[in-house]
Amino acid sequence: MRRKPEAICTVIIIVINVAVFLVLSALGNTEDAVFMLRHGAMYEPAVTQGHEYYRLFTCLFLHFGISHLANNMLLLGALGWNLEIETGKVKFVIIYLVSGLAGNLFSLYHSLSVNEQAVSAGASGAIFGLMGALLYVVIANKGRLGRLSSRGLLFMIALSLYFGLTSTGVDNYAHIGGLVCGFILSAVLYRPKRSYWQGYGENSSGFMGR
Repeated sequence: MRRKPEAICTVIIIVINVAVFLVLSALGNTEDAVFMLRHGAMYEPAVTQGHEYYRLFTCLFLHFGISHLANNMLLLGALGWNLEIETGKVKFVIIYLVSGLAGNLFSLYHSLSVNEQAVSAGASGAIFGLMGALLYVVIANKGRLGRLSSRGLLFMIALSLYFGLTSTGVDNYAHIGGLVCGFILSAVLYRPKRSYWQGYGENSSGFMGR
């Protein structure tokens, strides 16, 4: 029997996030904004005035407390496993990282436009990118991929956005930016896989008995 492909990049990203959290937890309080800022969290003045652009990337691997980490890693595992197996490792990593950066940039733009400053961190912008990308993948496969359906994904996205918009301390602009970017990237990078029978039907002109 053929071995089911493993989403190794999803696992690696989860391990990195957990490892970073454990190291920071040993050094201090991950729910303290000042402590997180010193260790790579995003903060608008630090990026725009201090030119610390690396924060747009490093904040993707930081989390405020165990609940924040656990919620994001559960979603990452569920979404990433499905998306990586369908798109392949390289495209998956591109979608994840670029969506996360795009979400942070959109959040930064909003902070500048309304003159609001807050320390932010978390993988949720990238995870919303996976949601957007997976939505496109399912749509491209005629609305269903295994147990996934476009209706179910739309409901999950709407529910996730609703909880974010009705909760405090949530960077909704990072979510929206990541979601839109993930959908666009998937539309550019992904092509539905043709099954054996589709190829046979298109390329054969008849049957032969034996």
